[in-house]
Amino acid sequence: MRMTSSSKIMLIACGSFSPPTPMHFRMFEIARDHFHQLGMGQVVGGIVSPVHDSYGKKGLVSATHRCTMIKLSLQSSEWIRLSEWETQQEEWTRTRLTLQYHQNYINSYMKDSNSINEQQIPSWVPAELQKNNGHIQLKLLCGADLLESFSTPGLWKDEDIEAIVGQHGIVVISRAGSNPEQFIFNSDILSRYRRNITIVTNWVTNDVSSTLVRRLLSRSMSVKYLLDDYVMDYIKRQGLYGCTDRKPLSKNCDDVLTYQI
Repeated sequence: MRMTSSSKIMLIACGSFSPPTPMHFRMFEIARDHFHQLGMGQVVGGIVSPVHDSYGKKGLVSATHRCTMIKLSLQSSEWIRLSEWETQQEEWTRTRLTLQYHQNYINSYMKDSNSINEQQIPSWVPAELQKNNGHIQLKLLCGADLLESFSTPGLWKDEDIEAIVGQHGIVVISRAGSNPEQFIFNSDILSRYRRNITIVTNWVTNDVSSTLVRRLLSRSMSVKYLLDDYVMDYIKRQGLYGCTDRKPLSKNCDDVLTYQI
C-alpha cells in the first residue's frame, strides 16, 4: 500500500464521541497537513463514525444526542463529515466491519456511479469526488492510545488487527515524547505491516478528553473553551452527563438545530 503524491485518501475516526471534543476533529487537520506537506497523498475527505448504543461504554449517551453534537461541532468544516451507519445497525459493529463498509461503498461509488441513486448517497461522501477517477484508500485515524489497545488481551481479534492495518492502514496521532515505534516493534502483526502505519506527531499538547469533560459537567464545573459553544449549550439543554444547569439554548444554537440538523 505505497502512498504517492497522487494517491487519494479518506480518513475515518471511530469511537464514542460522548461528548465530541475539538481534539477529535483536530486530529483530522493534523493528519491532512502531514500527508500534504510530505507529498504522501491527497486527503479528500474525513469521516466521523460514532459507535452504536449497544457498545455499553460508561458515559455513553444515545446516538441521537452524539450525532447531533457531532453535527454541531462540524458546522465550520468543509471536509469532515458524520456517518451514522454504525449507529443505525442492529448492534455494535467491530471497527474492521465499519471500515469495510465505508471502503466498499467508496469503491462502488467511484467505479459504477450509474448504479447508485443520487438521492441515496450518504452525506459522508464528499460531493466534489470525481466518479470513475481512480482509487481512494480509506485509513483509520486514531490516537496512540488506540494503537496501544491492540495489545490488551481479549479486546481485539488478531484477524481484525491484520485486516485493519493490512487492508486499510492506520494513521496514528502521537504526542511528543511518546514512542509508538517501540510499540509497533514489539508487535509481530504491526511490524509486518509497518509500511501501512503513518505516525504523526502532534506538537501542540491537548489532554482534553471526553472523560474529563463528563467529570467536570457532573460536578457543575465550567467546560467553557473545552467544547464547542453549540455543543455545550446542547448538553445543558438536554441535561446530559449529569449536568444540572439546564439553560435554554442560545438563539444561534437553536437556529442551527432547526435549520441544519
